[in-house]
Amino acid sequence: MAERISDAEHVVMEVLWDDAPLTAQDVAERVDPGRGWSANTVKTLLGRLLAKEAITHQEDGRRYLYRPLVRRDDYVAGESRRLMDRLFGGKLTPLVAHLAERDALTAEDVAEIEALLRDLKA
Repeated sequence: MAERISDAEHVVMEVLWDDAPLTAQDVAERVDPGRGWSANTVKTLLGRLLAKEAITHQEDGRRYLYRPLVRRDDYVAGESRRLMDRLFGGKLTPLVAHLAERDALTAEDVAEIEALLRDLKA
């Protein structure tokens, strides 16, 4: 997948990552109702995701069943890398330092990072 996924498209991807294959109507019913999206809005987003080759579809009678082609883990890894590259020169340490300086890290976060570092050293 070469093109980036928009925030709206990401909402649809989350639905498909949680439960696929789904029809467009199934996706529309699973999107947070607070968004106020119509079924046509969801169909538009599905069309964009198809064009970006982030999802695929197969015919099921008169409807289509959609499923992701991009794994959630791969998407998160790519977005994380882009964030670090764009804002922190590709380095993780300044990102963690930024979060720590802004008091965004809880004691639990720090403990998890320390455990991760111990595991990486082992």
